[in-house]
Amino acid sequence: MSFNTAEARAYFVGLQARIVDALAELDGSPFLSDSWTRPEGERLQGDGISRLVEEGQLFERGGCNFSHVRGASMPASATAHRPALAGAPFEAMGVSLVLHPRNPYVPTVHMNVRLFAAMPKDAEPVVWFGGGMDLTPYYGVEADAVHFHRVCRQALAPFGDEFHPRFKRWCDEYFFLKHRNEPRGVGGIFFDDFNELGFERSFALTRSVGDAFLDAYLPIARRRRDHPYGERERDFQAYRRGRYVEFNLVFDRGTLFGLQSGGRTEAILMSMPPLVRWRYAWQPEAGTPEAALYADFLRPRDWADETVSEGAE
Repeated sequence: MSFNTAEARAYFVGLQARIVDALAELDGSPFLSDSWTRPEGERLQGDGISRLVEEGQLFERGGCNFSHVRGASMPASATAHRPALAGAPFEAMGVSLVLHPRNPYVPTVHMNVRLFAAMPKDAEPVVWFGGGMDLTPYYGVEADAVHFHRVCRQALAPFGDEFHPRFKRWCDEYFFLKHRNEPRGVGGIFFDDFNELGFERSFALTRSVGDAFLDAYLPIARRRRDHPYGERERDFQAYRRGRYVEFNLVFDRGTLFGLQSGGRTEAILMSMPPLVRWRYAWQPEAGTPEAALYADFLRPRDWADETVSEGAE
């Protein structure tokens, strides 16, 4: 299946620029821009732009990366559902972001959209898409979770009613820490190895997800950024951030793909929060807001269908 590399690249570069511009305005701090190139002869060739903010007014650490890489052999993490393509030359491009706000009442968020193309010998390229977004609150607010999931549903609606429940369930199952038996957050949508609508429509669906991110997240960040907090909330945030680190280093396919394919370690590990804390066998005290996160939010719920009172915070 043929595809227009320049057209796809232009979309991803433009998406990164739009998102970073909006986030920089929201934070009030500029994002560092680090352009990079991997020359021919290295294990992985290509280029990209890493955009990062650290110690911002809102974001303690956040990054939004664009990358466009080529390699001689597709790593196993990218062919989990397509073993016949293992070892084939490949091309991949996309945008990935993770934002870790300082205020514990502003959720951490992740989004990525990507395109893969494998070039098996004596055959047409095999192209597929992946992506999604998910929300990880430390102090859950039902109105925020409902808003985030409804925007995700709206992004998928033009392509068929079946995609939101399917991709929502996929997200719940994917962003799950098996060794902890708990979700990472309140979910969102996730899809991978996707091309069932044909290249043009599958790419259009992927673009719709990427374009929806700012509408999904910015209203939540604006509502919560000035919520008062103290050391107790920061301590719990650092503890829960540990779950984020565990997931990304053990299960995340994007992280594993980047490390296995010889990508730029600094850009790949951009998703790591700046301050994290682990404790042995800690449990929240019953009746506390911390316990409410586990009881009310760290479980699958049909958030987009829930009713929230007008003005509910």
